Amino acid sequence: MMALLGRRNRSKLILCVLAASLVGYFLFHKNNAKEVGPANRRGISTDEDVDENERLKRPVYEKPPLDINALGEMGRAVKLNLHGEEKIKEEESIRKHQINTYVSEKISLHRRLPERWNPLCRDLRYDYSALPSTSVVIAFYNEAWSTLLRTVHSVLETSPDVLLREVILVDDYSDREHLKKPLEDYISGLRKVRLIRARKREGLVRARLLGASIATGDVLTFLDCHCECHEGWLEPLLHRIKEEESAVVCPVIDVIDWNTFKYLGNPGEPQIGGFDWRLVFTWHPVPEYEQKRRRSATDVIRSPTMAGGLFAVSKSYFQYLGTYDTGMEVWGGENLEFSFRIWQCGGSLEIHPCSHVGHVFPKKAPYSRSKALANSVRAAEVWMDGYKELFYHRNPHARLEAFGDVTERLKLRQQLGCKDFRWYLENVYPDINIPEDRPGMFGMLKNRGMNNYCFDYNPPDDHNVAGHRIILYPCHGMGQNQFFEYSVENEIRYNTREPAGCAAMDSGAEYLTVQLCRKPKQPVPEDQRFILREDGSFFHSQLQKCVQAVEKSDNGNPAPALRPCSDSVYQKWYFEERA
Repeated sequence: MMALLGRRNRSKLILCVLAASLVGYFLFHKNNAKEVGPANRRGISTDEDVDENERLKRPVYEKPPLDINALGEMGRAVKLNLHGEEKIKEEESIRKHQINTYVSEKISLHRRLPERWNPLCRDLRYDYSALPSTSVVIAFYNEAWSTLLRTVHSVLETSPDVLLREVILVDDYSDREHLKKPLEDYISGLRKVRLIRARKREGLVRARLLGASIATGDVLTFLDCHCECHEGWLEPLLHRIKEEESAVVCPVIDVIDWNTFKYLGNPGEPQIGGFDWRLVFTWHPVPEYEQKRRRSATDVIRSPTMAGGLFAVSKSYFQYLGTYDTGMEVWGGENLEFSFRIWQCGGSLEIHPCSHVGHVFPKKAPYSRSKALANSVRAAEVWMDGYKELFYHRNPHARLEAFGDVTERLKLRQQLGCKDFRWYLENVYPDINIPEDRPGMFGMLKNRGMNNYCFDYNPPDDHNVAGHRIILYPCHGMGQNQFFEYSVENEIRYNTREPAGCAAMDSGAEYLTVQLCRKPKQPVPEDQRFILREDGSFFHSQLQKCVQAVEKSDNGNPAPALRPCSDSVYQKWYFEERA
C-alpha cells in the first residue's frame, strides 16, 4: 500500500514539476524576450535597468551651466586680435610650451565639446554595476596650468563616479612654480585626485609606472596631460576589456588645434596605427578586410600599433605582459614596442569608435627626445628578429646607439611564448610594404659625375609622402631621406616612410617626383618603371630617356632629370649602403 502511495505521489510530483517548468519557461520568455536582442548578447543593459543606470552613470562632478557665448565653448576656435604687450605674451606662451597657453587660459576648464562619435554609439547601454573600475594615470612634466587642469576636470566631468576609482597625477620632476604648492592646494579640493612626485626625472615610461604602482582600479587608463574627454568616452573602453581581458583598447584621438584650441574631431571612420621602417608611428585608413570583419559601426577596430598616449589595459594583463620596458628613456618608441608585444604575445590592440578623446598636439616636442632612437633600437632588438635589418639600413647610425641591456626583455618574450615578427607582419599588418633590400640595390643612390651627390627626398608633411620632387643633395650617410632601393620590378623606391613612394616622371616636366607605389599584385605604372642597365644608367622606357644629374634644374638647384641617353658620366648611378 505504501509503495502504491509512493508511486502515486511520485507521479503527482513529476506532473507538478513538469507543470512548473512549463509555466516558468513561458514566464521567462515573456519577461525576457528582449534579452535575445543584440544589445543584451553583448552584455549591454536592458530597458529595465535604464533608470538605475542613469543614476550610476552620473560623473564625479557635473559641468557648470553652459555659457554658449564663452570663448572656445563647444570646441570653437579662439582667434584673438592681439597687439603690443598682449601679443608678446601670447608668443612667449607658445615658445615656452609649444602650445598657445595664452589662448588656453581664456577658455573654461569645464568647456563642452561637440558630438563627434557615430550616432549609433548613443544607443549603446551599459550595465554599470558590472563594468570594471579604472584608475586614470596622467604623467606630466612642466605642463601648463590650464591644459593640465582642463584634462583633470574633463576626466572628472565625463567619467561615471561608480567607474572612476581615482585620477593619479604623476609629476615627473617638474621645476615650474605653479606645479608645486599651487597645484597641491588646487587638487586638495577635488575628489578622487591624487598627486605623486618623482624624485628625479624619470621620463614618460617610468613616470607612468609610478602611477600604475599605486593604482587601485581594475583597469589602468593612461592619458596625456593635454586632453579633453568626450561624453561617454570611458564606458566603451571598460566594456571591451570586460569582454576580453587581453584587449588593449584606445579611444579615437581627436585633434585639438594647438593655436586656437578648436576641436577638430572627425565623426567619420577613425584611422588605425601603423609604422614605417624608420620605426616611426604612422596613421592609415581602416583597410577593407578589417571593415568586412566588423559587423557594426560600433565594433572595435583592430590596429597594428597605437600612438601610445591614450589607452586602457587591464591592470593584471598589463603586469602579465611585463608592463613597460623600463630601459626606455623619456618617450618615443615605447608605443611601437608595446604594440608589437601585445600582438606577438597573444593580445589584441584595438580602437573603439565610440570612445573619443581630444588631444592637443604641440607645435613641436617641448623638450628633447634624444633617447627616442635608443628606444627604437631596443624595440627592434627584442621583437623584430631579422627584420630589424630593414630598420638599420634606413638608420645606419642606429647601429652605434647605446641601448642598454635587453636580456630580461628577451627572457620575457620567451616566457610568454610570443610569436615571431614574420607572424605579426603576415597576420596583423599585411598591408605594409616589406622592402627587398637586395645587396647592392639599396642605400644612397649616388652619381658618378657629381661626386658625393645623392638622391634626396624630404617631403614637408610626414603624413603625405607623395607629390614632391626628388633633388640631389650632398650625401650624408644617415639613411632616412637619402635612402632608396631598386626593386625587382624596376622601381626606384623611397620606402623609408609608409606608404612607400616610387620615383616617377613629373607630368609636364622632365624631372622626377615621388608618387605612391603600386599595391601588391598590381602592375607597375609605366611612368614609374626605370630599367637599370649594365652601364649604371636608369632607362625610362616610356619616354625613352635616361636619368641624368643636372647641376641646375629649372629652380636653380641640383636634381635628377630625364635626358636623351648618352655615355655621360652624369647618367651613371650606383648604390652605396653607408658612407
